[in-house]
Amino acid sequence: MWTMFDGFTAYQITILVISAALIGINKTALPGIGILPVVLLAMSFESRMSTGLQLGMLAMTDILAVIYYRRHADWKILLRLLPSAVAGLALGSLILWGMQALPGCLEEGSAMHRILSDEDLVMRRLIGFLVLLMLVGNFLRARIAPDRIPSGPLASAGYGVALGVCTQLANAAGPVSAIYLLAMKLPKNAYMGCTAWLFLILNWIKLPLFVFEGRITMQSIQLDLMMLPVLIVFGIIGVHLLKKLSQKLFNGIVEILALAATIKLLFF
Repeated sequence: MWTMFDGFTAYQITILVISAALIGINKTALPGIGILPVVLLAMSFESRMSTGLQLGMLAMTDILAVIYYRRHADWKILLRLLPSAVAGLALGSLILWGMQALPGCLEEGSAMHRILSDEDLVMRRLIGFLVLLMLVGNFLRARIAPDRIPSGPLASAGYGVALGVCTQLANAAGPVSAIYLLAMKLPKNAYMGCTAWLFLILNWIKLPLFVFEGRITMQSIQLDLMMLPVLIVFGIIGVHLLKKLSQKLFNGIVEILALAATIKLLFF
């Protein structure tokens, strides 16, 4: 069993376990902590592998979240958001393809060619930038009254495209969905139900795309399956225990840690 971890450091495995625990809690109790595994994995693994590892864990935990919250979703809201979110997935894939193709269009040896040819560095910077945008979104969400957030058909389409692009590029769309669902003034269980179904659908659509893009491999699948007990245990803990914690305080701590990690991704 431990041979699956060959080639990885103890630090990387520790980060993987911590990320699995946070993802389990995120999916069943505290949506605000979903940003932290994004930056932890991006700091610790090659960028393609980091997003693939996270998606595998997210997809498995989405099932647990839907089992618990399956009856609470508002499908009228979801059906308004999903078509544009799927379009956003396609746009995100096109952006990735463009990033890979762009160095071939530049003069070899130029400064820009050297920068864009380092795919791992570019992806780390992109993930850092998207997470920074999501943290700003979280900050605004906490300070904007729901009745001041646009929620018409055009706004729904915009949220959907942004959500799809962010989740396709970096698995970092939680704050986008949070802002939109806040505008819908949903009760807590309905909010969790909509979030559970929304990301179950989008993440399982993303799985074949990530395989095609080389971000999910047999190695990442094996590592994700090793994390399944951690995902389940902390998902259950999230349901039964962590709901009693102050989510505002907990999210504030997480956002500070995520901001520090994002600065590292962007500048170091």
